[in-house]
Amino acid sequence: MTRLQQRSFYPWIVVGLLWIVALLNYMDRQMLSTMQHSIGMDIPAVADTANFGRLMAIFLWVYGCISPAAGAIADRINRKWLIIGSLGVWSAVTLMMGYCTTFTQIYWLRALMGISEALYIPAGLALIADYFTGSTRSLAIGIHMTGLYAGQALGGFGATAAAQWSWQQTFHWFGIIGIAYALILIMLLHEKRADRRTDSPTGTDARPSGESILKGFGMVLGNMAFWIVLFVFASSSLPGWSTKNWLPTLFADSLGLPASEAGPLATITIAVASFAGVMIGGPMSDRWVRRNLRGRIYTSAIGMSMMIPALICIGLGHNIYAAAGAALFFGVGYGMFDANNMPILCQFVPSHRRATAYGLMNMTGVFMGALVTQVLGNWAEHGNLGLGFALMGGIVALAVILQLTLLHPRTDNRE
Repeated sequence: MTRLQQRSFYPWIVVGLLWIVALLNYMDRQMLSTMQHSIGMDIPAVADTANFGRLMAIFLWVYGCISPAAGAIADRINRKWLIIGSLGVWSAVTLMMGYCTTFTQIYWLRALMGISEALYIPAGLALIADYFTGSTRSLAIGIHMTGLYAGQALGGFGATAAAQWSWQQTFHWFGIIGIAYALILIMLLHEKRADRRTDSPTGTDARPSGESILKGFGMVLGNMAFWIVLFVFASSSLPGWSTKNWLPTLFADSLGLPASEAGPLATITIAVASFAGVMIGGPMSDRWVRRNLRGRIYTSAIGMSMMIPALICIGLGHNIYAAAGAALFFGVGYGMFDANNMPILCQFVPSHRRATAYGLMNMTGVFMGALVTQVLGNWAEHGNLGLGFALMGGIVALAVILQLTLLHPRTDNRE
């Protein structure tokens, strides 16, 4: 154990280090969506909407399919090196995208990015959960999740950077930044568990070493509480992805706003409100669980309950102030929910299987996002996009009921 790691504040340094990784994770994947026009001028195939849809879809499908394996790997090898390797590879991919001259090259690099980025989230969240075993776990994980929000927002400035320099230089510089940061993590980031060899990239966890990957999945899937947690996560992923992909369109249609105004109204309000929700829901959950083991579940349920009327108002409202207020209300609720997913999982799944469990959750969430994006696209063609948002409130309500009636933890940190 290093001197830095022995410091009482080192767990918060881990959160800060991984916050930047989370930011780069979302920013690097998001930039492509904002630079379609710039790239399309040099690679005409990218300008075609069908081809561009293929570029966006290949990332999601690969990311979702790899996520369970990514979690299983994170439970078996040194997470420090997995995180560094993941960051290094997707940053190198970002760098190489700046040298692409054909659609095929970008397509396969986008698929490789899906693999490398999927390796990060289960490992990063499991590492933070091991450093924060109780009193501040939700706050720590919530703060880390705000890095994803920030990366998504900054990724939206890819078109601005491309206009200032070029899309090639934009990919080059952000790729170089990620590779340089991976080198910094080699010195500053350390593994937590005593039974993992922290100096070895291939160091394994002794606890599951005699357990096959399939058996590990079987142990997680045989846990009935995990299925409830998975359903709650999937149910909230539906409106989460819907607001990312369709809310600007809905606001433009229902409020009669130009795209230049509808986009910022949809994205900025929810991003800012989600950050506020994390800062409310994290400390609330951490304090509540000291008095009641279901405190994290109650906090998550409050956040989800806030999402229900917000979705109905977003979907059926036609007033700009009501829509903005509903988006803010939704964002706060989503942030409270998001800060407590891994902490609740820690109450039911032991430490050496948490990354496996979260990998399964991550896959389910991404696939739900792909499904709802396509379904809402079909509804939008018939003018029913708002109704789709409102109906999702009912699905979230069912998840709240199941969460409150069926989840009864016996500990805040199952070992």
